[in-house]
Amino acid sequence: MQRTTPPFRADQVGSILRTAPLKEARAKHEKGEIDDAALKAVEDAEIIKIIKKQEEVGLKSITDGEFRRSWWHFDFLKKLDGVEGYQASQGIQFAGIQTRAEGVRIVDRIGFSNHPMIEHFKFLKAHTKETPKMTIPAPSVLHFRGGRKGINEKIYPDLDQFFHDLGAAYNKAVKAFYDAGCRYLQLDDTVWAYLCSAKELQGAKERGDDPEKLPMWYARTINQALANKPADMTITTHVCRGNFRSTWVSEGGYEPVAERLFQEIDYDGYFLEYDNDRSGGFEPLRFVPKGKKQIVIGLITSKTGELESKDSIKRRIEEATKYVALDQLCLSPQCGFASTEEGNVLTEDEQWAKFKLIVDISREVWGN
Repeated sequence: MQRTTPPFRADQVGSILRTAPLKEARAKHEKGEIDDAALKAVEDAEIIKIIKKQEEVGLKSITDGEFRRSWWHFDFLKKLDGVEGYQASQGIQFAGIQTRAEGVRIVDRIGFSNHPMIEHFKFLKAHTKETPKMTIPAPSVLHFRGGRKGINEKIYPDLDQFFHDLGAAYNKAVKAFYDAGCRYLQLDDTVWAYLCSAKELQGAKERGDDPEKLPMWYARTINQALANKPADMTITTHVCRGNFRSTWVSEGGYEPVAERLFQEIDYDGYFLEYDNDRSGGFEPLRFVPKGKKQIVIGLITSKTGELESKDSIKRRIEEATKYVALDQLCLSPQCGFASTEEGNVLTEDEQWAKFKLIVDISREVWGN
């Protein structure tokens, strides 16, 4: 049967391909040809358009497409107290391509106050009749890529204090979004997938971190963030292997982290990539607590425009039921369509066809 609370049988990760008017406005703003108010006016208009398209295609969770962001994570993180953006020496290395050379670093005590994305959520909520969904990076994302080297040692000589402050800041963020009317919040997280990659774990060592301690620190920090979550608020996570212009960073199944991720962290649901062999098999889902958490399997790829067949997706859903009951499963794209403003390599029409396919399959599998 269909679900009336999130995550929904047909759901989405969050980001949507930026439209031509939005891209044009952002380019003009970058050159100083239009001011902040003019850019916001275009953002508002384009977000209202994609809200309507999401509703028309049949989605029950609606996002703003992350249209006010350049990056899925940096735009949120650098507005936390104590965090600043900076020009890095090189971009993040994906398969055959690098991102723009930007990053974030910790320069003062971490905190959460006056964050602009609270207003971004309020605008979304005011313009949809369905469930507005807010997406932000998980707290672990602030640490992993920069590691010990990205944290001012004078401010945080002790990483335990850093993680405590980070968890406390996110605890405030959860409350702030709830007070703004948010009942569906998602913490996007590349880190748990990176912890399944030998290459990424080696990189963590080179940045001065102990990979053995990272899962414990991350789980504790996330649970601190979720500790005061109201009963009528759903908080999920999306576990991602990287998504930039249809490429990726890491490979490897969920087995190394599955037990801790599913059983020790207090999320209500998990959006998991399962669109290709890089994600491994469904076996790690045996650790999902029976009847307690929802697993949203990302079987529809957001990286290419080719439309999957209904039968192949239904067969994959049936495979997953060997480890998780059908009632605990939902369906989504494997990732967002534009984790950065550049977007993945497919057309807007192909993107909307994928959303419609997800809705159609969910109705056939779980009923109307």
